[in-house]
Amino acid sequence: MLDENARRVFSSKALNYFDELTKNMSYTKTAQSLGITQPALTQQIKKIEKVVGAPLFYSMGKQIYLTDAGETLLKSTHEMFDLINDVTVKIQQDSNSKSGIIRIGILSTIASSVVDDFIVYYNKINPDIELDLLSLSRNELWDNMQNNKIDLAIMYLPEKNIKNWKHFRTHKIMDDKIMLIHNDDRLKDKKSVTYKEAIKLPWASYLEGYYISDLIINSFTNSLVDLPQVVARFSSPYQLLKFTDRTENVYTALPESFCLGHLTKNTNLYQVALEPNISFELSFVYKENKEKIGKIKDIYSEWEKFLLEESYKNRLISSSLVV
Repeated sequence: MLDENARRVFSSKALNYFDELTKNMSYTKTAQSLGITQPALTQQIKKIEKVVGAPLFYSMGKQIYLTDAGETLLKSTHEMFDLINDVTVKIQQDSNSKSGIIRIGILSTIASSVVDDFIVYYNKINPDIELDLLSLSRNELWDNMQNNKIDLAIMYLPEKNIKNWKHFRTHKIMDDKIMLIHNDDRLKDKKSVTYKEAIKLPWASYLEGYYISDLIINSFTNSLVDLPQVVARFSSPYQLLKFTDRTENVYTALPESFCLGHLTKNTNLYQVALEPNISFELSFVYKENKEKIGKIKDIYSEWEKFLLEESYKNRLISSSLVV
């Protein structure tokens, strides 16, 4: 049996640090994502290694890898996380399905106007249920889902960062694609443009590592087309739209779903599809056991009724904002 000091070493925080390090396989990146110093992370891993009596990682050059002991601990860590999640779900199942909190995480680059409207709609029907909407990065969404901190995620798919899908379910909201946004009179009457045509002017782009950035890079690279010259990078689609609207001879790329709600006649901008299309899905993602919870089943039912009144796409258009 572990003594008290050993139990403290195996706290949920320590195991989360270890789990995060196994994803990044970099002390520097992991410390940054956790918001701690690298020495603090290293010290925590060494404490765990002292308790288990074996190294968890080994190095080859600058790269680190899991040892056999590390693989065993990682498997057990995920089993513990799953057990805690299952207990949480059971408690939620046994509790009142018409009260409590439902936490929804939405990818920060997704336009939330329709979801905002749904929360207003749902609150009128179920005033005793608190709906929390969290705007999160890709990594934050995954971590929050894995650690049961959110019930539902709204994100783009496919998502290569999620490597183990067997415990997750998805529910498609709409098909989406990348649109080239421009103020170039030469392109305004075109229905589509090739990748080569799309790099004739410099771009404003999402930050590196963002979902749309990765999609574009992969598509252009696979088509053997040079990447566009980037003159500015932003984290928000609103910033990209504003910069492109106010800057001559610059393109940007945004999801069609965002353009439907925000590219209005009040801008000097046009949109055109890329050829070949860069397609993806906007979807709900959730742990499979969440569908057993009464209030989660109920929110899906109400979501479907909400969209029967007016489709997601039409709601985006009707909620169009002046930029």
